[in-house]
Amino acid sequence: MPERFLLDGPGDAAVTILLAHGAGAPMDSASMTATAKALADVGFRIARFEFAYMAARRTSGRKPPPRAETLNPEYRAAVAELAADGPLIIGGKSMGGRVASMVADDLYSEGKIAGLLCLGYPFHPPSKPEQLRTKHLAGLATPTLICQGTRDEFGTPQDVEDYELSDRIEILWLEDGDHDLKPRKSASGFSTADHLATMAKAVATWAGRLAR
Repeated sequence: MPERFLLDGPGDAAVTILLAHGAGAPMDSASMTATAKALADVGFRIARFEFAYMAARRTSGRKPPPRAETLNPEYRAAVAELAADGPLIIGGKSMGGRVASMVADDLYSEGKIAGLLCLGYPFHPPSKPEQLRTKHLAGLATPTLICQGTRDEFGTPQDVEDYELSDRIEILWLEDGDHDLKPRKSASGFSTADHLATMAKAVATWAGRLAR
């Protein structure tokens, strides 16, 4: 059984990033592990955690994810338990980032976080562009960076350009990336490692602006 938090990066890092997993894969999935390493390599302290339904899968088999909004208290509890020293950025992969986005403004107004990082935000379910998950993003007050592949089936540039999004939200588009930011190398000339490195550098630059 994994520890409550998986930690990467220097313990004395200036900024900590707390990441939650997506709906279908745990905090130690290959994608989450590679993402954590890329962010740790540019100097962040990374903490990953699991929602209770995902942790339960390790002992009692597959459990479907609950409605995202029901996980809000679990995310707040993880922030409190982590008790990060210094600036904290919250976020996650797909559903994890969505849950973080729903609790971000309360935590930001309380001075508990400095920003929000979403990796592959699920703007809508695949093949259901009419079922938007963006209403709360229109008035978001928390400084936010969304890193999204251009062929992400949960939201492409063509989809997102028409959404009403807060001016606090910045989007980094990664060419030909899928929902895991993974490109088809033959089509794009980039590798997954290339995109993760680009993502990490962009997060570092963005976080540096927050600190100022």
